[in-house]
Amino acid sequence: MTRILLFLATNAAVMLVFSITSRLLGIDRMLGPGNYQGLFLFALIAGFAGSLISLAMSKSMAKRGMGVHVIEEPANETERWLRDTVYRQAEQAGIGQPEVGIFNSPQPNAFATGMNRNSSLIAVSTGLLEHMQRDEVEAVLGHEVGHAANGDMVTMGLVQGVLNTFVIFFARIIGQIAGGGRDGQRGNYMVYMLVSLAAEFVLGILASFIAAWFSRRREFVADRAGADLASRDGMINALKALQRVHDPEGLPASMAAFGILGGRGSLMRQLASTHPPLDERIAALEAGR
Repeated sequence: MTRILLFLATNAAVMLVFSITSRLLGIDRMLGPGNYQGLFLFALIAGFAGSLISLAMSKSMAKRGMGVHVIEEPANETERWLRDTVYRQAEQAGIGQPEVGIFNSPQPNAFATGMNRNSSLIAVSTGLLEHMQRDEVEAVLGHEVGHAANGDMVTMGLVQGVLNTFVIFFARIIGQIAGGGRDGQRGNYMVYMLVSLAAEFVLGILASFIAAWFSRRREFVADRAGADLASRDGMINALKALQRVHDPEGLPASMAAFGILGGRGSLMRQLASTHPPLDERIAALEAGR
């Protein structure tokens, strides 16, 4: 269940740097009011560039950000079982062998990331290994392998590229209108810069809600993958085990989209959540959906 937020956080940072740079270099000045075709082409190139850069950085950022120890030569029986289980599931799913790692966290959690379904990273927390039975861990691993096999990171990258495009496009149109630029007249460029940056921030938040909604839908699919690659009972029990975790801290916000945890909260938190509530996921598996 870690399909995005190191990705989303990286994407936001890349887009912020790009937006400020394009304004300071005067690129926006060349796209005056009324030049909608040129502006949209610019937004399309910039939007997908930011998304693809974030996608390409996702695995290395995850390793550094989470402090993942990649298992190259298993140091003990647990590491050997973990690696062999992921390799077996990857073969069942028809993808290349992922890198397998462990990160230090007392909370049960796991994530999958990577630009290529045949070159992904599957990592679990020390807390997951300590608090779950092996059949439950196996189901969680199947869930993450399912994310990799379904190409969820790549799909999310494409979705985010489209969202970036429209955020850039409409933010600049709003800035042009606020700056008084119309019919080829550029208006007040400073007002344009400030308003378009503010609009990009607000529209970026709204776009993140759409990305989060898409991520929530993919969690149900990954749960079914975990049930198929391990067992349905194991997947259900793993989710119930997560429910029993008291006040889970989960992954950092930058990795939340690909972690195993989910939860409820305020309306804003629900809209921004990359995971459905655990009880909904359990109910879907019990109903065979």
